[in-house]
Amino acid sequence: MKTIKRTALLDQLESEVESHLQSAISVFQNVSDTLLQQQSAQNGWSIAQCLWHINSYGHYYLPAIAHAMKPDAASRDTFTSSWLGAYFTRLMKPGEGMKKMKAFKDHTPPLQPDGRAEVAEFIRQQEVLLGLLRQARQVDLTRTKVAISLSRWIKLRLGDVFQFYVAHQGRHVAQAMRNV
Repeated sequence: MKTIKRTALLDQLESEVESHLQSAISVFQNVSDTLLQQQSAQNGWSIAQCLWHINSYGHYYLPAIAHAMKPDAASRDTFTSSWLGAYFTRLMKPGEGMKKMKAFKDHTPPLQPDGRAEVAEFIRQQEVLLGLLRQARQVDLTRTKVAISLSRWIKLRLGDVFQFYVAHQGRHVAQAMRNV
């Protein structure tokens, strides 16, 4: 696995989260309720459903990450992904060749979630995530572990969790933007 400077990784992740936040503020907040609820032309999720899905994972990961993070004066200034963390991140990355995946039952959105509430919650969660990414500059991204939502028994490195969580958000923000 490739080793990366902690600051470079966190800078990149912050930039991606800032982009997601700007999409929500400049686009999602300013579209009609009808557009927030409108299913995509390919019979996919609406903007509100995409945000509900992202938010459902945020309800798990944001507290789990916050709980796991402890400042560490002896923390490494580099990060290396585990093979499993790198796999999950590749699986989530949006882009060409991206595989369509079925959402887990607990993360499948209702047909008509409250679009305005989902936009507001998404913005709140992005701000929390930015705060956690900033705090992570004092944390060992390799030694700190977070249980994944699929199984509390599987723990990944904090750097891997940040990467796949932000990639997952990017996947669904791009999906939501296709509905605009």
